[in-house]
Amino acid sequence: MPITIPDEMPASLEYPEVPVGAIVAGAAARWGERVAYRHHDQHLSFAEVYRAACRFANALRANGIEPGDTVAIHAPNCLAYPVAYFGILLAGATFTPANPLLPPADLAAQLSDSGAVAAISIGKAAQALAAIRQHTPVRLVVTIGEDFDEFHAGQPETRPDVGIDVRTRLAHLAYTGGTTGRSKGVELPHRNVVVNSLQYACWGSGCVPALDAGGNLTLDQIGSEDEWPGRLGTGTGINLTPWFHAMGTIGGLNVPMLTGTTIALQDGFDPVRYLADAERLRITTIGGAPALFAALLACPDFHTRDLSSVRSLSSGAAPMPHEMIRALRRRFPDAVISEGYGLTEVTMGATSGPTSASGTRKPGTVGVPVFDTEVKIVPAEGGEEPVPAGEQGEVCIRGPQVMIGYHNRPAETAAALVGGWLHTGDIGVLDEDGYLSIVDRKKDMLLYKGYNVYPRELEELLLAQPGVRSAAVVGRKRADVGELPVAFVVRADEEVTDEILLTAVNENVLPYKRIRELYFVDEIPVSAAGKILKRELRQLLT
Repeated sequence: MPITIPDEMPASLEYPEVPVGAIVAGAAARWGERVAYRHHDQHLSFAEVYRAACRFANALRANGIEPGDTVAIHAPNCLAYPVAYFGILLAGATFTPANPLLPPADLAAQLSDSGAVAAISIGKAAQALAAIRQHTPVRLVVTIGEDFDEFHAGQPETRPDVGIDVRTRLAHLAYTGGTTGRSKGVELPHRNVVVNSLQYACWGSGCVPALDAGGNLTLDQIGSEDEWPGRLGTGTGINLTPWFHAMGTIGGLNVPMLTGTTIALQDGFDPVRYLADAERLRITTIGGAPALFAALLACPDFHTRDLSSVRSLSSGAAPMPHEMIRALRRRFPDAVISEGYGLTEVTMGATSGPTSASGTRKPGTVGVPVFDTEVKIVPAEGGEEPVPAGEQGEVCIRGPQVMIGYHNRPAETAAALVGGWLHTGDIGVLDEDGYLSIVDRKKDMLLYKGYNVYPRELEELLLAQPGVRSAAVVGRKRADVGELPVAFVVRADEEVTDEILLTAVNENVLPYKRIRELYFVDEIPVSAAGKILKRELRQLLT
């Protein structure tokens, strides 16, 4: 049988009933003056983050923010972000993340839907917020770089005495990516955030949850150094995932707090700068969406920089193409490469490839369910009974990290949560060993003459062709057949023609799956989290 969890680890975890503030408090007590976040020539230690977050929490309280109020952070990744984030939660308020690049109408809609009474913003984002503020319930704005430091200066560096029911008080009101339509607010209590952070921190490091002498959250690394050579308090990474996205909030803010990992920030993504910093900082892990790895692989420096410190690579947000996995294995033969799968509705994640040295990793899969999580596959056309192993269907998830529901959307909540199972809208396959493969989004599936066509299969074939850097397939609606598969391709070699690619792909698929049109583009549009924005590609066909 494949090894997913070594015998030295339990199959289930015990999750302490503590609020999210116990994560940052525990990190401050354990990791102290170790650098938590680094940006340019500035940095914050774990202890400094906690002290500043306590001041910020007390400042919110002094300015009329009550427990249960919603506070937005409308900013890119910066050193002020974790201070504001943990401060909001220590104050008993609810954090709602807002993409700083949201169009004004979408920003106003999200702030109104969430009921946000305060917002933390920065620069041009603050100007956009000011333009629509009168259409929202926001009554307090704190601007990073202007009044942020002054706002919480002189406040007590102890956390406010706020009662928090961890199962009902919302920690996050997070909005879905909106790649297929208007975003929905996802309600996530403190327990969800703590649980999902522990699931991934423990899964990735061979740990179990514990409480320190002050009743704050910490980890006990029971996994051996042979299985998990990366020890707590020694890791370093570069985080590009936006903290306003689920993968960033959990994987980039909370998990590093638990594991004592130093996180370096960059302004935007420049592969050359990223690789120079990776070498200089001796990073131990590389994490992000497939778009990050595609850009790194295409950069000449990736193959010459000293990256021998890297022990693990992790990918999420979208399936990683098989050829990309093979290329990364050639570059990092001794590192653990794992994919995970999740969505905002499960706080962040539900599955991961095994991360221990002896763990069985199956390329092309997103691993197995993490601790205390179940996955089943049901018929895509409807129903709750699981299909046999190896058959495609809709992915459903059950576990303690699943959302309470969609904010003020009872009908959509009832449709998504059935008998405790979240219907994800993703099409997947579970093999006989319980490893999950994501085939496609249910909404991305095409219907050609009544046949199901999954774009990812065609995208994999395109990406395997020489001279193809990236590719995406969408449907063109046509009354007589339903939808025609249409490909958009970014070339790495101008000698590659549409005829070459169409022949190479269409000779290897059934007739109804054949790509009917192919267009070369300069880039494939992706969201800040690295997901392909297929709606934008479909708009090019209208």
